[in-house]
Amino acid sequence: PSIPIVGVNLWYAVGSRNERPGRTGFAHLFEHMMFQGSANVPKNRHFELIEQAGGSLNASTWFDRTNYYETLPANHLELALWLESDRMGWMLTAMTQEKLENQQEVVKNERKERYDNQPYGDWDERIQALAFPPTHPYHHSVIGSMEDIGAATLEDVAEFFKTFYVPNNAVLTLAGDFDPDSALDLVNRHFGDIPAGARIPPLPGTVEIPAVIGDTVREEVVGNVPLPRV
Repeated sequence: PSIPIVGVNLWYAVGSRNERPGRTGFAHLFEHMMFQGSANVPKNRHFELIEQAGGSLNASTWFDRTNYYETLPANHLELALWLESDRMGWMLTAMTQEKLENQQEVVKNERKERYDNQPYGDWDERIQALAFPPTHPYHHSVIGSMEDIGAATLEDVAEFFKTFYVPNNAVLTLAGDFDPDSALDLVNRHFGDIPAGARIPPLPGTVEIPAVIGDTVREEVVGNVPLPRV
């Protein structure tokens, strides 16, 4: 017997690799902005509606993708589809400078908590910088630098949204207890009027990584790590 649960995952083919110089961390910052409301959904209401329906939700950003997902009772599938379609199609109308500045501080604090204030918290950033040359899109971390996070503007938000958050750059996946034909009707109903979007621009100039780099690359780092007194 099946369990009456459905999972919804909306996957956008955009991540930190698509960030331009001076805007590292922007893909992750934009993920936060996607929860700040849309045309018909006030700030934080996305969370409230899914949780009131007995579901859970979250999102994540990586080098090559950003995904948003909900798990909820199957009879509330349309709710998740409506919420995702509303912010895919009409997120910009709800964006304000106040919301942007608020989320910039949230992301800065996240960086402090996970990287700057953790013993050896910057190890993966250092390895990335050593493993990939400066012109490669994997050279910088997903979280980005404090300076770049703070430099983001509403114009950046609008440009990023119009470029990457379009049906042509997204994959919607459903799994669980639902009728495929009925689900397809719901998808067409809620996503069908959203313009497909232009062709996604190619990545900035990169360099190929050779199979063998050559000499061993080393960097010695002395960490200021507090330890108990002996």
